[in-house]
Amino acid sequence: MQQNEMPGQSRGTSQSGSLPPCCAAANVPSSAPNRRGVLGSLIAWILGMIALAPSLVTGLAAFLAPLRSGRKGGLLVRLTTLDNLPKDGSPRKFPIVAEKRNGWTLSREPVGAVYLRLLPDGTVQALHVVCPHAGCAIEYRAAQGQGNAGEFFCPCHLARFDLDGKRLDAVSPSPRDMDTLSVEIRNGQEIWVEFQNFQVGTAQKIPVA
Repeated sequence: MQQNEMPGQSRGTSQSGSLPPCCAAANVPSSAPNRRGVLGSLIAWILGMIALAPSLVTGLAAFLAPLRSGRKGGLLVRLTTLDNLPKDGSPRKFPIVAEKRNGWTLSREPVGAVYLRLLPDGTVQALHVVCPHAGCAIEYRAAQGQGNAGEFFCPCHLARFDLDGKRLDAVSPSPRDMDTLSVEIRNGQEIWVEFQNFQVGTAQKIPVA
């Protein structure tokens, strides 16, 4: 005997109240629009990062600049003025003080010294204090008595140089004369020296960083 349908129950609906498989599948929300939205956001983010890349690289380079090594070559330093040099041509020693950076810490430290001498023609001569033989500090011996112009002297191995920095002994411990440095006079009075270190123990004057 055929069972009668309950009142209010549609023919296409099961007793549990769920939709038939064909209709249930049609009512499930599709995830395709969500996937398209995520993909679009990802593409936009990638394009934005590409556009910002040059600025990021520049900023990173500026941030890391203190960690990079100092430049190679000479260091141009203002030492003194012409009025502070002896008029008789005797040399005077001046320290070289420069800014040194250790990471992000900046300080002023002595990095060397030079002898400055006023020549008869009004120009200035600069000589490095480091002996080319083994790197000792050269001293100046003032003139003793009439006719003695004084000399430069290295106490480590007894190398001697005249006031122009030339070796006085035919057989000298130093393989070359004292190292000269470039001098520039600015504003008629200011003495600027291009300070540079050189290799020791060689006959050639070879700059070092």
